[in-house]
Amino acid sequence: MVTGVRPELGGFIRPSGCGWFIREFLLGHGPEGSPKIDPKRGSPQADIKYQYKEALYRAIARDRAEREISDLVERGVTVSEERAAEIERKHYGRIPTKITRMRYHSFTRYFNLLRQLGWVEKTGEEEPSSIQDQYPPAPPRRYYRLTGKGKAAPDVEWSNPLIALYGDLFPPEYFRAKRKGRHYG
Repeated sequence: MVTGVRPELGGFIRPSGCGWFIREFLLGHGPEGSPKIDPKRGSPQADIKYQYKEALYRAIARDRAEREISDLVERGVTVSEERAAEIERKHYGRIPTKITRMRYHSFTRYFNLLRQLGWVEKTGEEEPSSIQDQYPPAPPRRYYRLTGKGKAAPDVEWSNPLIALYGDLFPPEYFRAKRKGRHYG
């Protein structure tokens, strides 16, 4: 019996969730190979999004490289550390930029939910954005950091801030009914 590759209810799983990444990044942990930042200073929203996409690219490249390396090992080929790193770089270079699906607008909406929940706040630090060179009234880059409330929020709420914010309006049955209406395949 042949089974098609398709997601179960809920879709494909990403290597790391956006909420988890934002929290870990703003805590200064440098998740998934991203740079470590000063948690008190924070980071601009555009940089957080860029680092998240890069982390997804690295995770996808690592996964594809591991599959290729395991195939080589099964065929009896010895793979050195240098060769493994070369294979990973090759796969990283082949990833289309739109593969991760999150566009900037989606990220800003997600980040705005975190602001509404009071989990992130502006630090007050700003710097000029590159667009201001051509259009001076454009907004500057604003820095954000985690609040105490954001640090204390459980993983379940970070995984879906929409439910954390509007949970009383959308009970779990609402989402179950929405998923039942979707046909994968």
